[in-house]
Amino acid sequence: MTQPTLTSLAKAGGCAAKYSAARLEELLSGIVPADTADLLVGLDPADDAVVYRLDDTTALVFTVDFFPPVVDDPWTFGRIAATNALNDVYAMGGRPLLALSVTAFPEELPTSVLGEILAGAGAATRDAGAILAGGHTIRDEEPKYGLAVVGTVHPDGVWRKSGAQAGDLVALTKPLGTGLVLQAVRDGRAPDGALDAAVAAMTELNEQAADVLRPFTPHAVTDVTGFGLLGHAHETAERSGVHISLEADLLPALPAALELAEAGVRTGGDRRNRDFAGDHVRSTASEAVEALAYDPQTAGGLLVALPRDKRVVLEATFAGAGLPLHVVGHVEQGSGVSLG
Repeated sequence: MTQPTLTSLAKAGGCAAKYSAARLEELLSGIVPADTADLLVGLDPADDAVVYRLDDTTALVFTVDFFPPVVDDPWTFGRIAATNALNDVYAMGGRPLLALSVTAFPEELPTSVLGEILAGAGAATRDAGAILAGGHTIRDEEPKYGLAVVGTVHPDGVWRKSGAQAGDLVALTKPLGTGLVLQAVRDGRAPDGALDAAVAAMTELNEQAADVLRPFTPHAVTDVTGFGLLGHAHETAERSGVHISLEADLLPALPAALELAEAGVRTGGDRRNRDFAGDHVRSTASEAVEALAYDPQTAGGLLVALPRDKRVVLEATFAGAGLPLHVVGHVEQGSGVSLG
């Protein structure tokens, strides 16, 4: 009997499987936020992780993220899933310390497959300077994997998505298009090399980018994942009380991502992201660029807002570290998001 591939067991892969942001907002609206001065970041408003102050110099950053397979190679899937979870800590300005596996796995698959997933996750966790110390596993027909991660940050160094200010530049640290490429692979429409480029992006920790960014004290930071660039830009704009203007021609794309969008490739996450953010977005961009901007990302890059007068030094510092940085727009007074 032929062993099924990991992606054949998944109804949706990666961050495209995330619960709709609009439904999530409705769900969370009925939950009373915890009332304690030491909970620096919780549900009011929610961010990429929660932050709890231990003392004047140390706060804990805590997050959990898991999803169905995005690729068939189990080691690579484990590394991607771990990278995606670890990146939430970097998005808050922190550094990962400890991780636990969150696993759902069919009993019909060989345990060696799960062993490879755990090995890939362990490699990413070690690269982040953290420890994969245990976890929990349940039986499920659809495999899912991720991490619960604890990190640390100085209480005065917490990055939030709610601090963007008029006059800021807006930058991205990774290209867009992982959802488009992964969907094209599932459909048998991905050109040679497209998946390799997407995997390289999805297995890259945001650690180096965060380390370079930290001395610049950005006003707002989030990582671009399942809600797409426009979904996360909408969250930042709304919570900051500003308007974010994105330039269509400056959006970075993975190889073949725009071509696949032009050919009509879409994920289910595209529709959910439009339902969430569409009423707050004014776009004059092409359909393909819009699809790229709504595309759900897995282990995406950092979306950053910081003073425009820091641009020259920021770009030079990223270039000196051998890291990409794409200035894609700016922040204005007003509300909503524009793409054009």
